[in-house]
Amino acid sequence: MNLSSKSKSLRIAVVGSGAIGSYYGAKLTYGGSDVHFLMRGDLNEVRRVGLYVRGKGENFRLAKVNCYNSVKEIGPCDLVLIAVKATSNGKLVDLVPPLMHEHTMLLTLQNGLGNEEFLAEHFGGERVLGGLCFICLSRISRTEIERYDYGHIVLGEYGRASQPRTHEVAAEFKHASVTCSVTEDLLLERWRKLVWNIPFNGLSILGGGIDTSAILADVALRRATLALMDEVIVAANKCGYPLPSAAALEQIKRTETMGAYKPSTLLDWGAGRPLEIEAIWGEPLRRATAAGAPAPRLEIVYALLKALDGSLPQS
Repeated sequence: MNLSSKSKSLRIAVVGSGAIGSYYGAKLTYGGSDVHFLMRGDLNEVRRVGLYVRGKGENFRLAKVNCYNSVKEIGPCDLVLIAVKATSNGKLVDLVPPLMHEHTMLLTLQNGLGNEEFLAEHFGGERVLGGLCFICLSRISRTEIERYDYGHIVLGEYGRASQPRTHEVAAEFKHASVTCSVTEDLLLERWRKLVWNIPFNGLSILGGGIDTSAILADVALRRATLALMDEVIVAANKCGYPLPSAAALEQIKRTETMGAYKPSTLLDWGAGRPLEIEAIWGEPLRRATAAGAPAPRLEIVYALLKALDGSLPQS
């Protein structure tokens, strides 16, 4: 049963039904939104048993999920949540057009830099919004999502200050009991999130498949984490996005409350999936270099991850 009924709802499509897409799509559905999921391999099982969301402070099941194996079956929507990995952006060129009408908004929930630019190039910048998901999630089976910690979204417009529609989308999330705020500077917040993503996603793999707690417990890795964070903060400032140096310690303190959390890139690595190397490490490094910000540690992490990613078996 939904938490409450709504007099008006955006028609929403979810493209990318992994942990992030499934979780936020399920929350919106449970809150009364009109949500339609694109699913492939999990389609039959989700149709049969629904979706379960478990975690701190929440435990619910969606018995009926509007899910399809084709975007043409979904049709035009008011809002498209893009939650595929950045490595799959090329597929969006074909997936997104059947979901669009004249005023469709495209909201990317992806990590790193360059995703809004990709959408703007192919579908027009006026459609594009970005969302930063500060949450610890895992899809533990085809039909189950577990939330370990946090759970808020920061929304912003691509290249613009917030608009009435930005707040309308935020209200949709809030109605579904998702903590959601609006930023006037989306790229500043993207750099802020990279302060965490660049060291922890990278060192979890380079450290031999370790979680955030193990990284912080190792003196050398903790020092490396702080050094990488400092490089990202300097790069952000050089690129015109003012982050205080205290942002590093803030992220460390936040991470200490997570426990033994395995970042999403580590899970991808363990499953043999391609890594979001360009979005999380490559594009920030290129922008730092262009702005004249030295980032030798980031350059090393980027090079090592590229080499590891290239060693994965090609399917």
